[in-house]
Amino acid sequence: MSQHAIDVSSADFDEKVIAASQRVPVIVDFWAPWCQPCRILKPILEKLANEFGGRFLLAKVNSDENQDLAARFGVRGIPAVKAFVGGQPVDEFTGALPEAQVREFIERLIPSPAEPLRMEALALAAGGNLDAARKKLVEAINLDPRNDTSYLDYIALSIEDGSEAALAEAGELLNVVADRARDRSRVESLQARLRMASAAPQADTAALQAQVTAHPDDHAVRQQLANALALAHDYRGALENLLEIVRRERQWNEDAARKGMLDLFALLAPQSQYEDLVREFRVALARTLN
Repeated sequence: MSQHAIDVSSADFDEKVIAASQRVPVIVDFWAPWCQPCRILKPILEKLANEFGGRFLLAKVNSDENQDLAARFGVRGIPAVKAFVGGQPVDEFTGALPEAQVREFIERLIPSPAEPLRMEALALAAGGNLDAARKKLVEAINLDPRNDTSYLDYIALSIEDGSEAALAEAGELLNVVADRARDRSRVESLQARLRMASAAPQADTAALQAQVTAHPDDHAVRQQLANALALAHDYRGALENLLEIVRRERQWNEDAARKGMLDLFALLAPQSQYEDLVREFRVALARTLN
């Protein structure tokens, strides 16, 4: 038994797990001596507990001897692994997972050492200092290269920058992290935003609006306007212009306007404040197509 892995019973569970999880994540392994999968999982958990060096605590509970704990936490099969943070169970899995999956489970619980730098970067970005924010995120990425959230933040700020070089860099990084990042909705949202930014880099919305007013059937200019409006966070205006293209010429440019609306839906879907807007234009698009 190491200092990072302890045996726990009903008598000391609240002290060694619930209270301890206020300071550090605690991973509880419910096992039994007769359980063969438990014997496979046990050395993996102990190895990782030593490797992480106190960034989490492994607590092992013999479920045969502590059936009250098993019942208390809804253990129906073993090995059952439950993670506690702040005195509450926050995640779990059942069965002997491969080491890579167990490692991923643990890493989700442990705050990244780069998190303070990431928070500084977001504060700089909120104040309009994109260059300083991106530099701070580079520091965060160098400190913790496995933290995909820092990469996604950097990509988002690069898209917001809007310059040709920044958009190219955003595209390259997004290709690197897209498959591995767990936040699929954010990846899809950034992909959609990058496509729009690349189609209308640093556009003059007033000039584009004037062109559309003068030439309402110029679908290429109207699409540029829609992209520019989306980048300016005028999502209703963007969707209205894309829908107008669909109404006027549904198949224009290989269905580009409809695809643009789908990109916007993907961009807005993770943001609850846009639920009504997305619903409204999904219905409008369906009616136009039918």
